[in-house]
Amino acid sequence: MADVRIWRSLLFVPANNWKMLNKATGEQEDAVIIDLEDACPMADKETGRTFARDISPLYKKQGIDVLVRINSLQTRGLTAEDIKIIVREELDGVVLAKTETEQDIREVEKLLADAEQASGQTGKTLILPLLESPKGVQNAGEIAAASERVAGLAFGAADFMREMGAGFAVTKMNPDEYAPFLAYPRSAISVAAAAAGILAIDTPFFGTLTDQERLEREAHAVRLMGFKGKLAIHPRQLETLNRVFSPSEEDVALSRRMIEAYLKAEAEGKGAATLDGKMIDVAMYKMGMETVAKAEGIAARAVRRKAESN
Repeated sequence: MADVRIWRSLLFVPANNWKMLNKATGEQEDAVIIDLEDACPMADKETGRTFARDISPLYKKQGIDVLVRINSLQTRGLTAEDIKIIVREELDGVVLAKTETEQDIREVEKLLADAEQASGQTGKTLILPLLESPKGVQNAGEIAAASERVAGLAFGAADFMREMGAGFAVTKMNPDEYAPFLAYPRSAISVAAAAAGILAIDTPFFGTLTDQERLEREAHAVRLMGFKGKLAIHPRQLETLNRVFSPSEEDVALSRRMIEAYLKAEAEGKGAATLDGKMIDVAMYKMGMETVAKAEGIAARAVRRKAESN
């Protein structure tokens, strides 16, 4: 994507709980996912849609990106009603629960276009497909490339493991124990996202809320796999996730030195540079540029958030 989208952590908040929705305006930095699906009972769907629509301007005032997890297309009608009510200028995107095919994206794209036209908008609402099944993971590549609205691919491990026959593994085992079983779907999703030039967002951490050490270890591991952020189910997880998925000061300083060395070598007609005894080629140069861009994007968001909250 052309811009640097900063989604290090995306916090789920129940759509039918105004108190929690309002509280989250002061807890998150990057993005919230207002949950109209699993966290919102059927009897509260209408209330949840109204709350999701009305709270969006408050998040944007705080410099927070706003997404809504809409009900899956398998619900026959709930998806269309969700989109009809929640689409507005302040909505950044929708998270499509249980995405499985390219056709799912195209159907939601059409619903979004109709809702935007009805409200006088022009095609800005993004889609973050949530891959929660073997079929969804298998089709990750086609889903990632299905529409320019697709901003990333997100992984939902709980439903995935259930469909694979693992039952209650995410509640009975600690994350270190079931991590090997998630290596393939994580790799498939991160590779598909990278190939499409979009973000890969990892599944929520299912360990205890007090186990910050294991949360940090899992976040570091998936970052090495290419994930740019992680779904969060509690505000306690945000500080750790935002730190892990941010470039360190040391990485940014090294990146700037790499960029400088490479550009100097290039100006001298050389194809590579030497820095601290190591070769800096174009691949290292691009890596440095990406690191600096992300760091600058995070800093710019913090400045914008401070200004918009005053």
